[in-house]
Amino acid sequence: MSKRKSSKYKIDRRMGENIWGRPKSSVNRRSYGPGQHGQRRKGKTSDYGIQLRAKQKLKGYYGDVTEKQFKATYQEASRMKGDTGQNLIGLLERRLDMVVYRAKFAPTIFSARQIVSHGHILVNGTRCNIASRQVRPGDVISLGAKAKDMALIAEAQSLPERDVPEYVSTDGTEKATYVRVPTLDEVPYPVKMEPNLVVEFYSR
Repeated sequence: MSKRKSSKYKIDRRMGENIWGRPKSSVNRRSYGPGQHGQRRKGKTSDYGIQLRAKQKLKGYYGDVTEKQFKATYQEASRMKGDTGQNLIGLLERRLDMVVYRAKFAPTIFSARQIVSHGHILVNGTRCNIASRQVRPGDVISLGAKAKDMALIAEAQSLPERDVPEYVSTDGTEKATYVRVPTLDEVPYPVKMEPNLVVEFYSR
């Protein structure tokens, strides 16, 4: 489990975008970066800077996973047939914590990871506490007995700012099925993600 060492909304402010589309995001009030130098004038960004920013934004969206884990995911995507950028998105969307988030079993990706690591999620009826586990099409993800009464889950299911995407089928309460691996244009990102720039970053 990767640790979040700072407020998740600092990621928003560092990027200058509301990357999760949440109404509570501080970037809605302060679009500049955090800290005493957050409002300093910014010069022209280099190609490397643009690629790095795209990588940091995508990595942050998926719960600010560690660089080691994110790079390993990229390397796996590059070994697969087809477009590496699309493969990268597919692998990230297959993470168990992301499927829990997409099914609206948790209000944020960070809380989804916590729910998984605390053993509240079952995959095909078997308890799993590994957030980075790759879910396969047809796998059934369900809530454990204790999780069904958690206020956090009720909050997530009532959130109006996001819907369950078509590649995840859910009964709306305690069970979801991962239908298929999505393409980039199917993933409901609140902001524009550019996996092609991430590929360029790691291909340098």
